[in-house]
Amino acid sequence: MGAVEIQGSTGSSIVRGTMGGVGVPNTATLESLQCMEQRQVLDTVSELRRCGLDNVLSLPQLVVCGDQSAGKSSVLEALTEIPFPRKDNLCTRFPTEIILRRGTTESLKIRIIPDRRRPAEERAALDGFSETICDLLDLPEIMSKAMSSMGLEDNQGLNGPRRAFAMDVLVVEIEGPARPQLTVVDLPGIIQAETKDASQVDVDLTVEITKSYISSPRTICLAVISAANDYANQPILNLVRQYDPKGERTLGIITKPDRLPPGSETELSFFNLANNEDIIFDLGWHVLKNRSFEEMACSILERNASEEHYFRASIFRQLGSERLGIRALVVRLSRLLFHHIRQELPRLHTDLEDALSRAKSELDVLGSARTTAGECRNFLTQLSLDFHEVCKAAVNGYYEGEYFKCDKEQALPTNSPGSIRRLRAIVQLRNTAFSNEIRSNGHKFHIVSAGVEDSHFDSIEPQSEHENEQDVDEPLSETLKPAEEPGPFGHIEPPKKVSHDEAIHWVNDAVTQARGRELPGNFNPLVIAELFWEQSSKWHLFALAHIGQITGLCRSFLESLLRNQCPRDIQLRLWPTIHDQISARRTLAMKEMEKILEEIRSYPINYNHYYTDTIKKRQIERRKVELEKCLEDATQHMEVPGCSSDHTFPSVNVNLAMKIYSERMDPDMDKHSSELVLDCLQAIYKVYEKVFVANITVQVIERHIIRGLEHIFSPVKISQLLDAEVLNIAAEPDSTKREREALAEKVRMLTNGQVILNELMSVI
Repeated sequence: MGAVEIQGSTGSSIVRGTMGGVGVPNTATLESLQCMEQRQVLDTVSELRRCGLDNVLSLPQLVVCGDQSAGKSSVLEALTEIPFPRKDNLCTRFPTEIILRRGTTESLKIRIIPDRRRPAEERAALDGFSETICDLLDLPEIMSKAMSSMGLEDNQGLNGPRRAFAMDVLVVEIEGPARPQLTVVDLPGIIQAETKDASQVDVDLTVEITKSYISSPRTICLAVISAANDYANQPILNLVRQYDPKGERTLGIITKPDRLPPGSETELSFFNLANNEDIIFDLGWHVLKNRSFEEMACSILERNASEEHYFRASIFRQLGSERLGIRALVVRLSRLLFHHIRQELPRLHTDLEDALSRAKSELDVLGSARTTAGECRNFLTQLSLDFHEVCKAAVNGYYEGEYFKCDKEQALPTNSPGSIRRLRAIVQLRNTAFSNEIRSNGHKFHIVSAGVEDSHFDSIEPQSEHENEQDVDEPLSETLKPAEEPGPFGHIEPPKKVSHDEAIHWVNDAVTQARGRELPGNFNPLVIAELFWEQSSKWHLFALAHIGQITGLCRSFLESLLRNQCPRDIQLRLWPTIHDQISARRTLAMKEMEKILEEIRSYPINYNHYYTDTIKKRQIERRKVELEKCLEDATQHMEVPGCSSDHTFPSVNVNLAMKIYSERMDPDMDKHSSELVLDCLQAIYKVYEKVFVANITVQVIERHIIRGLEHIFSPVKISQLLDAEVLNIAAEPDSTKREREALAEKVRMLTNGQVILNELMSVI
């Protein structure tokens, strides 16, 4: 099978094969160690890209990027040994994916992966573009057809700037017995200034295309720079360092080193650059000598021979053969891409599974199409059933299923989207915080007796009682903000510390003001109620704050559940009704609280023996303290008779003790009665405190806010709606239809990719 000469667009003579082979390599450049596993791995990524997953996932790839004059086209031609047409930079006006594979026969296929931002009709037309050629003479014509399909030639004769670049990807698959296993993406060269052939839009587009590829964390950047220009002025280096600041995934390629004056400082600076001493990349640098203008008529074989001859005498020979020439670059890139993909496959598999799971969940949330009243009612019935079941489980504390999973290391309570789903757990903690707050800070005066405090104080951050509530005009807040812990009680003034004598004086004033016809030493029993009202005067503030917090908590829970269960458009339509029902529950809770407070403001009625037991206990404790002091004063320590040691024994003079005790009894009858009133006050306060906490948490919070929360949106409610109301709530807009179609397409692509990737993972 003899070689045939064909004329390229520049008039050069290029070696090609006959119909039996396309671009058969005539050098040993492409001979590197290959294996079937490499082909499987690289083909898998190509199939994933063909499925369109490069728009969904970050796929491993090698990307050739650089300025328009950096020599990228020559690098591409040297890598593939395919004479791509050079007229009008045909192969650099759009991303070009070059797929080299080892196969039994020679073939070259061209197809287009359309930009996902194109309209559906255009995408379908470009998807259908596919050409297979057996003669390289047909390559310019096929490339021209591809450009025309992308719309890069149709408007050349129209007024205004023509479209010079496209985001569509031209895929060139080259297969042959001597091909390496390699895939590279060649990007349009970055244009630095507007010209008559390229508008500012085109200039910006070349940068946008380059950024879109090199910003991907799984892209290995082959940054091509020309030795003909100062590398400090070549923007590609700044771009790759912007997205790869540590240089972990960039390989620098220096072209045109023969343009450097031998022995010059410029040559030395490029040598140091190639030696990774200036701009440092983990993957290092590689040096190529492309054809000079005078060598454009040379064949690939002559090009490679010229390159080898140059490096034998150049300063760059000191770098080592593995970093010089196209032969070493092919081997280097082939191995680099293979190991890079192998390393990324497990993470890629995980990302794909996660993306598929999210896409399916989003599609499930959208549900089936909703056009007719029947379709809308069926959708809402199922939606309300799911909502009802999950809400009921949260209210009852049965946290089964995916919805209730949360970070176990994150302490409750919190309003984070994960933990707020465990509604009953957080309500229990809030009720406990309310109980502790009433016990610690619910009283007006904090009485300190003999240096011992009756209550403990907790430091609580201030928080408005309405902090967790949302305005009716703002349905569905963007984020759920964590609430301050442990609750919105810190804005309430803490108890005022008073001594026991000050407390007696306070009680005595009340007894005096309430005096009727009582005999000295007695008191009007109604004074206990008046003192109790004053001591418990802050209870309603704590109750208001607690009701506001629980209402806000339930509102956030329902908002989070609604956001998880249904599409955004239906959330916005349902939320005002749900919000109104939550507000109605709060109104009922407030009315119930007023009834409880009304009972507290009445004169206390009590049949709990804890009241009398507490009074007796306080009196006994007080007498015990007094008696201990008297016994201590009446005790003498006597020496043991007939004992020569200094041992003594206590001797209590009982008559003296009783005398001291009687003398210490305060004859002030008012103080005596005030002491008894204070005992009664503290006893009845403790009884009513427990009753008040129980009533607020059970009769107010549980009865009116928590219980039956799942009935706010239930199938029963849906069955009572008219067809017009059902359509008004559930009929989907055009945007939702488009969203469903996009998600369905995304699920399809990810599912196909999952099959492809799973097959590979099972054999390697």
